[in-house]
Amino acid sequence: MRFFFRRSVPVVERILVVESGSRSILPALLPRLQAAFGTHVPVDLVTCYPGLPAGFPLGTRVFHVSEYAGPAGRRRLYRELRAARYSLVGIVCSGEPIMTKWKWALAARIPAKVFVINENADFFWLDYGQRRVIFQFALVRSGLAGAGAARTAAQIAAFPFTVGFLILYAAAVHLRRGLSIFARR
Repeated sequence: MRFFFRRSVPVVERILVVESGSRSILPALLPRLQAAFGTHVPVDLVTCYPGLPAGFPLGTRVFHVSEYAGPAGRRRLYRELRAARYSLVGIVCSGEPIMTKWKWALAARIPAKVFVINENADFFWLDYGQRRVIFQFALVRSGLAGAGAARTAAQIAAFPFTVGFLILYAAAVHLRRGLSIFARR
């Protein structure tokens, strides 16, 4: 992941989109990318779905993750994507657990500027200048913003006490069982 500490956007020659969310997001995203970077810039796709999303041209290069199974397959995919020399990588983060490990591994291994796409097909840059947006986005996705924030924070705070109580309870039950076996002898 390049350009995290730079706010500048590189010259855009190719864009890779990692479809790690609902398929309904990409038809709305493509016109926005074309409006921002031009219709001449090719947009390729990494996906787990069959075929092309609606609105994508037939010449779109599609990488299906099912064709890159195992460590050797992943290394081959990383090599192919690096060789394509993408300027930008778009990661769909729509709150759905689809290709979670793939999207962050690709963001880390492809030397390109990364942008995050939400469920409304809006996007923001994943760079230091957007740290407040990234922090707010992470709070919303983790349930620590909005109406459920107090409940989630209480659950996090109560977790160590719950685990401690369960450990003490299990120790007491096993101790009581051991004492009753010892008393019978």
